Amino acid sequence: MKPELQWGGRFAAEPDAALLAFGSSLEDDLVLAAFDVRGSRAHAAALHAAGIIDASVAQRLDEALASVADEIAAGTFAAQARASAAEDVHGAIDARVRELAGDAGDWLHAGRSRNDQVATALALYVRDRAARGADVARGVARAALARAREALEAQTILAATTHWQPAQPVLLALWLGAVGEMFARVATRFARLAADAAQASPLGAAACCGTGLPLDRALSARLLGFREPTRNALDTVGDRDLGLDLLHASARALASASRVSEELVLWCTPAFGYARLDDAASTGSSIMPQKRNPDPFELVRGAAAAANGAFAGALASTTGLALSYHRDLQETKALVLRGSERALAALSAFASAFDYVRFDAARMSARAGDGYTVATDLADALTLGGIDTRRAHALVGARVLGAEREGRSLDASDLAALGEAAGFAGPLDAPLDAAASVRAKRTAGSTNPDAVRNALDALEASLA
Repeated sequence: MKPELQWGGRFAAEPDAALLAFGSSLEDDLVLAAFDVRGSRAHAAALHAAGIIDASVAQRLDEALASVADEIAAGTFAAQARASAAEDVHGAIDARVRELAGDAGDWLHAGRSRNDQVATALALYVRDRAARGADVARGVARAALARAREALEAQTILAATTHWQPAQPVLLALWLGAVGEMFARVATRFARLAADAAQASPLGAAACCGTGLPLDRALSARLLGFREPTRNALDTVGDRDLGLDLLHASARALASASRVSEELVLWCTPAFGYARLDDAASTGSSIMPQKRNPDPFELVRGAAAAANGAFAGALASTTGLALSYHRDLQETKALVLRGSERALAALSAFASAFDYVRFDAARMSARAGDGYTVATDLADALTLGGIDTRRAHALVGARVLGAEREGRSLDASDLAALGEAAGFAGPLDAPLDAAASVRAKRTAGSTNPDAVRNALDALEASLA
């Protein structure tokens, strides 16, 4: 089909087909279709309210736009848009409206530029996707919270690590609560962005300085769920902050998901054996029959890296631009849309895969004391007995070194030797097993069961 040169009134020559194709953003824009229709319906209502179109034209426009919305929802519009050879989804919708509404369709673009049209659709898109991201993140946080309560009831213990080395015993509920806290923050960032995207409507800013038509921008803003119109038309048409913020929030969300994924990938290895990913979420090998690969979590790690790259590229695409609109922003939009869609899909995949993780509580608890994870408890007990921290650290370190050489765990002989070295009347009173170590913690936010329970209650309240 010969492409329609939509706004080429001053041109005498036919457009170069290759350059026209190069300038097309239709494939990237299709995700904006429903949001463009919403903006167009509000614009048509504003045109009618201003007396620029009569009730009959307004009705025909609204009916045509409603039909396009139905086609988008049914999944049939994309094929029509591609067949139209329009340069973007906005042009494809405009052409379809003119097909459905006849000459009434020629009024739809009065007082509106592609510049404010795109900015409006993008703001509506950001609001929708940010709300979706918040919902997914809250779902992960709630799932982690529910599993944390189960683990707290079971008193499952594992050796927490720093630098991937055994550190101190903690409740599995503390680890799951940490996942919940991370995703509660993700949800908050998305929710704040959704609220920001509902503040100011770009519609009516036109090309760069508003329009001479008497449009009530406050009316169209209210119809689209914005609090008010944007204040400066020149800023509005070149502003892509909301899109950048969505991509940034998405990248931050995947950074959190990637960190948890990394730990779960290792936990699923036989060397750890702390967790297993159900077959429904695992993949096999084309050559090794025994393999059960945690691919969803590995893909999330990769998607996190891609989201970082998309954000960096989108931000860089705006840095050399003067005020107002420049076509470079088409690349910004493409990076925002592709990056955000992929990131939110990866976040949803993480949420699904997380539900398929099964923890091996017995193996975790059996290994919770490995690596001398109670050593810090011995040093704390010395400090409580009046031994300064540096000396306490050195005394316990010496006992750990001796136990390592003898191939044994810390035991009662170490408590006796530490008590004697410290000048105590008897053996040092300190935990020698992981469960006692967990109970010995005293601070808010710690792994003590009561502290974990309080933290989970607070997390639940914040999610509510």
